[in-house]
Amino acid sequence: MTQTAFKRVCIVGAGAIGGWLGAGVARAGCAVSVLARGATLAALQGSGLQLQSGPADDLRTETHAVQASASAAALGPQDLVVIAVKAPALREVALQLGPLLTDDTVVLTAMNGVPWWFLNSFGGALQGRRLHAVDADGAIGSMIAPSRIVGAVVHASCSVLAPAVVRHGFGNRIIVGEPSGAMTPRATDLANLLTRAGFDAPLTPHIQREIWFKLWGNMTVNPVSAITGANSHQIIDDELVRGFCSHVMLEAKAIGAQLGLVIEQQPEDRHAVTRRLGAFKTSMLQDVEAGRPVELDALVGAVRELGVLTGVATPWTDALLGLGRLQARVRGLY
Repeated sequence: MTQTAFKRVCIVGAGAIGGWLGAGVARAGCAVSVLARGATLAALQGSGLQLQSGPADDLRTETHAVQASASAAALGPQDLVVIAVKAPALREVALQLGPLLTDDTVVLTAMNGVPWWFLNSFGGALQGRRLHAVDADGAIGSMIAPSRIVGAVVHASCSVLAPAVVRHGFGNRIIVGEPSGAMTPRATDLANLLTRAGFDAPLTPHIQREIWFKLWGNMTVNPVSAITGANSHQIIDDELVRGFCSHVMLEAKAIGAQLGLVIEQQPEDRHAVTRRLGAFKTSMLQDVEAGRPVELDALVGAVRELGVLTGVATPWTDALLGLGRLQARVRGLY
């Protein structure tokens, strides 16, 4: 695929990250469409996609006209499909994507946690294994061919102020890479597109390592905040809770080592990074407060499953998953 081939881009999931990405590729000259529904669809059709950025005393707003529909067939074939939905919604979304896909369409995943394709072309003896925690019946993998996937790890803070109105806070990094680690022309072209769109977009031959390292930090703070209602500083400041998080992280670190995803840091190093980000409310806590399904399976359930597959015991991870799952079930969010 040549660089000019990424002309038609469809955003699936125009929330905080999807809206931010959509505004960027529109700025780069792509024809952007959005698969959406409800209030977001109405706002996109009426006012376009709006992105706010910069400090409060110098706030900048950009508006981009996009083609928006609840029907993939109405949007038609795309060169690039960006999936930025929350993990619990992915199966339903995957079943709708067919009309967007040609033989050459690339699917870029910009999601939290362990993706369904994590062991595609990777994992040694586990290569090709389906992770039941994130694709229980294989429907996602069957609807989105592995050959289409390019992975992305987003390091940015964005929020939705209103339907189709996104506020960019901090961070501007989108790491991209092929699951196989190959530095392919299409991955290079995609990184170049994102760079032209204004993102810091390095291309890596180790996308699973980038996914695992980001997960290592948020697989604990997210569910603990959802269970307790605490912000990130309150979690880190409680010695017992911070210690619990550290035990979970050490189990994930051991699993990563078995997969060749070595983490050199210790949990306290990552806690220090979390503290420097300020006292923030995690995305999972925001989901609980809004009554939305939580991403426990992608953030914690898949780690537990990989522990079983690699022979690493995960009692602390099991406890976190059990508590988070029970809390979510009681609230009807799992």
